[in-house]
Amino acid sequence: MLKIAVASEKDIVTCHFGHCENFMIFTTNKENIIASEAIANPGHRPGFLPEFLNDMGVNVIISGGMGGGAIDIFNQHEIEVIVGATGSSESAVKSYLAGKLRSTGSVCNQHAHKDECGL
Repeated sequence: MLKIAVASEKDIVTCHFGHCENFMIFTTNKENIIASEAIANPGHRPGFLPEFLNDMGVNVIISGGMGGGAIDIFNQHEIEVIVGATGSSESAVKSYLAGKLRSTGSVCNQHAHKDECGL
């Protein structure tokens, strides 16, 4: 089993991980999606969300962009980070499972505004 979280606005990949509306959580058998659920973002506080998703058993996080601090915490937990994704959350996960989704390295440097991720 592989658990993949996608930072989303409803069912669309969001530009900035920490300011997303919700996380789409997909449970997979490493080839196909077998279950999905939407979890509301419990709030953006430095360092909190990576720990929150780690506690949920997430193995992979997909987002449009993400700050370097969050990436570092995910890496400490051996959670794979994919940034630069766009489109529907489900399509991003299917692309990932097919080996077609690669991280672009889009690291956000400004946290004051959610649309300043340099995408």
